[in-house]
Amino acid sequence: MRITPAPELRSRCTRLQDLMQKEGFDAIIMMQNADLFYFTGTIQQGILYVPATGDPLYFVRKDFGRARMESGLKEIIPLKSPKDLPTLIQDFGLALPQKIGMELDVLPVDLFQRISKIFPQASTSSATDLIRRVRAIKSDYEISIIKDCALQIDRVHQRAKEVIKVGMTDLELAAELENCARKQGHPGFARMRTFNGELHFGHTFSGTDSAVPSFGDTPLGGLGISPAVGQGASYRRICANEPIIIDFCGAFDGYLADQTRVFCIGGLPEKLHRAYDDMIRIENRLKEIAKPGVSWGAIYDNCHQYACELGYQESFMGNPGAQVSFIGHGLGIEIDEYPFIARGFHDRVLEAGMVFAFEPKAVFAGLGAVGIENTFRVADDGIKHLTFSSEELVIL
Repeated sequence: MRITPAPELRSRCTRLQDLMQKEGFDAIIMMQNADLFYFTGTIQQGILYVPATGDPLYFVRKDFGRARMESGLKEIIPLKSPKDLPTLIQDFGLALPQKIGMELDVLPVDLFQRISKIFPQASTSSATDLIRRVRAIKSDYEISIIKDCALQIDRVHQRAKEVIKVGMTDLELAAELENCARKQGHPGFARMRTFNGELHFGHTFSGTDSAVPSFGDTPLGGLGISPAVGQGASYRRICANEPIIIDFCGAFDGYLADQTRVFCIGGLPEKLHRAYDDMIRIENRLKEIAKPGVSWGAIYDNCHQYACELGYQESFMGNPGAQVSFIGHGLGIEIDEYPFIARGFHDRVLEAGMVFAFEPKAVFAGLGAVGIENTFRVADDGIKHLTFSSEELVIL
């Protein structure tokens, strides 16, 4: 079990405070688990109060003992009620804030209103963009953990070669792979920031099920085992000569990596085999153009246009009517962090230290889907692989 080093937490807080001062925030309040873990090293129930200058104050309701053990912050204070916050803040010699930032993209309205009433003198606005900008730049410490996630995914990839067989259900295959990942330290779920964004280990499905759309903002969905889940593996049995998609999210010590590979038994129809090769070509185009200073939207436009030139206008990143407007997404503690390799993001650029997954996929209703996905880090001279399993179509 890793404990986030105190210098790592200090660096994150300092970078946030630099942005706060530029934007005129007196304080930022955080309560969402992913943000708490990033800035405190734990997710114990409470409120993190980051002033524009000085040490952050972590007010903990439950469990205070665990917070003291798991967090490297200097100031961890027991909290009986949020109503005590103004007094406790002033006890540390801080003036009450006039402008507060909060996680307005994820905070329930009821909780937002309760906190706002505690600081009637203050205006409140969203601090989400500042928080996400800080989290987008990964340290060497974070990269080392993401590499562990990639190693976990490769072990899952190797296990898939051993267990896939005609007649097993997609659900049985998913269970085998999830069991492998759990033994390697996967916690059993992957955090998403998006409202109603639910994901555990990723998606495992085969044949026509791989082309079934779902409610999620993803190019592939899958039928799932129930409308209550509506995505992922179903009871469908694997057959020869069809695609088997393993879109797996590795998770370890709070961080994530994402990888997709395609397997088949015997081979694939020529249309799908050609499409798989073309998705590799689109990934290679990404490697040619992605580097610090290039906008997220420009990368999307270039790769999307290339997909259309290759003949996939109606099948790229989903079935017609269900196509998504991105090809890549940031990764870290959540699976949908900055940067977004997506339509319209021309005012945001890649920066060294960012980590993202890139997932060109072709989807054909009634036939199946193929694609590739890898996780990359942005270096000064371009992008570097973090996931590393062979990209060859696996023919069993």
